Amino acid sequence: MKKIINNPSDFVEESIDGLIKSHPDVYALAKDNNRVITRANKGSNKVGIVTGGGSGHLPVFTGYIGKGFLDACAIGSVFASPSVEQMLSAIKNADNGNGVLCIIGNYGGDVMNFEMACEMAEAEGIKTKKVIVADDIASASEEEKSKRRGIAGMIFVFKIAGSIAETGASLDETFKLAAEANNNIRTLGVALSPCILPEAGKPTFEIDDDEIEIGMGIHGEPGIKREKLRPANELVDDLYKRIMEDSKLSSNDNIAIMINSLGATPLEELYIISKRVNENLVNSKINNLKTYVGRYATSMEMAGMSITTLKLNDNLKKHLFAASECPFWNS
Repeated sequence: MKKIINNPSDFVEESIDGLIKSHPDVYALAKDNNRVITRANKGSNKVGIVTGGGSGHLPVFTGYIGKGFLDACAIGSVFASPSVEQMLSAIKNADNGNGVLCIIGNYGGDVMNFEMACEMAEAEGIKTKKVIVADDIASASEEEKSKRRGIAGMIFVFKIAGSIAETGASLDETFKLAAEANNNIRTLGVALSPCILPEAGKPTFEIDDDEIEIGMGIHGEPGIKREKLRPANELVDDLYKRIMEDSKLSSNDNIAIMINSLGATPLEELYIISKRVNENLVNSKINNLKTYVGRYATSMEMAGMSITTLKLNDNLKKHLFAASECPFWNS
């Protein structure tokens, strides 16, 4: 194992500390919990926006705190759910008296612990609602969309919910728009290599040098199929076709797309992917209003990428493109 770390057991805390020290104008450590990060300058008179999840995916989840984004985040160990207590702390730190919307990736531990934390917050007089992000089309059929994992598409939900919350919208209004964004996202990815958890010191799975796995999850969950590596255009065309069929996008629809590195895949390769996706969109007569390319939701140093589409209407477009203050997002 080759990693530039100190003691593996200190990996999460040292990463958090470094993030805060690098961006002290954006992030702060919660006073009541060393696994909760909040905005350095707390928002006021607005709905609180909260998430939480395991470490190892930066910028998800922690990185998307900031004005126009999240108010607080509960941070678990690598690939592990935060505790109920950490999630409750995040909710309480984000509360301004207007309620809190929890945006959760669809993973068993995260959902269960957030449900318990929300019940505890409600008992303390904090109104909460939950949006469970489920955009990974590889993990369940369209008929069972509620079982899909939440992956890179959740960032679009963070952004749109964070933006409308800044306008003073109610909890119900914020929930409604976040849920609409969630319904309009589709993601499919491909893994080329495993990653190594700091405390485990060994790969999370095995895959041959000439193989890829379409639809593999960000923790190494099984995908749709394993096959030999193909040229980029052939691979992108396959993923594009699957996303189009599932999302039922049609000509003249307006969308935004995200080309995301799972960690090790470099920008040059991402732009080759973006080139082909945009060519396919032109051929389909779909209007791409914005292409986001970069590391938005990673899995340690896993090589691979994902493609996300977000179907836009005027309201979703307005809040996706609204100004925000976050080191990991370019409006």
